[in-house]
Amino acid sequence: MSILLRHLLLCAVALFVSAIAFSQNKARMSPSAYIQTYDQDAVREMLKSGVPASITLAQGMLESDYGNSDLAKNARNHFGIKCHSTWQGKRFYKDDDAKGECFRVYATAYESYLDHSDFLRRNKRYAFLFELKRTDYKGWARGLKKAGYATNPKYPELLIKIIEENNLQRFDTMTEEDLEDLGGIPISKEEKLSTNSPRSTSKPSTYNGTVVVSNNNIKYVQAGAGDNADALAKRHNMGRWQILRYNEIDKTYRFSEGEVVYLQPKRRKFRGAVNTHLVKSGETLWSISQEYGIRKKRLARMNGLSPDMTISAGQSLNLR
Repeated sequence: MSILLRHLLLCAVALFVSAIAFSQNKARMSPSAYIQTYDQDAVREMLKSGVPASITLAQGMLESDYGNSDLAKNARNHFGIKCHSTWQGKRFYKDDDAKGECFRVYATAYESYLDHSDFLRRNKRYAFLFELKRTDYKGWARGLKKAGYATNPKYPELLIKIIEENNLQRFDTMTEEDLEDLGGIPISKEEKLSTNSPRSTSKPSTYNGTVVVSNNNIKYVQAGAGDNADALAKRHNMGRWQILRYNEIDKTYRFSEGEVVYLQPKRRKFRGAVNTHLVKSGETLWSISQEYGIRKKRLARMNGLSPDMTISAGQSLNLR
């Protein structure tokens, strides 16, 4: 091979490698591109749920590596939300704290944002955060760590740094008019009703050494990892049949950590301020009946459905 030909070949290889590197770099989403893509989703969820848009964006940017992680690209999951026992949608498996963990797959990135705010709003351990001002992003960042959202001791500082470097706090004062200016979809009256979290109306009490709270005037506890009906019945001096019947599960069911376990029968309708529920991807009649403390058969009957019928995302269900 002549020296000239060898030189030309080396140049061609170098150009090919450079082109690949440039293409990969170009395909990677930048922080500013992430913000421009998802700012309206974060603001929309803030106006519906109360979670500051700056916090949502910062968490999404941190958890998804600015939208470049495999989970964000392949599952449209920007917050690392795992499947848990009630998830009926598509699944994505990857190594995390353990090998081959199950993560939720969403039809759109917005569904991931919606699920994230719902997770914070409906989980009692984060309830104190909603007493903070929407503009107190530092309080939210520290509160998330305090409530156990992340194990990294520097998690609050990481969020605060992302917020301040990108001026994300500017989104926390936005209104519905600002959302429309961003190009976001206006929030309907039904969405405002359906996303209000059912909140406990009674103070927590103690039952056999476990904190007991109330949803829809029904006492419940939160399960430990791997809990089943036998373990819960023994812990709370109840019959196994009561745990099974009150929660409408079979004897093989194992609860996920933090999952609601009712200690009393569920009711015929929801007595809180919410009238309807807008179904999200992966939800079932049973998971919604657990969320609001309504008997599954009664919930189905109120909506002209059979108890075993599959429901669809976007469907509106009456709760009373």
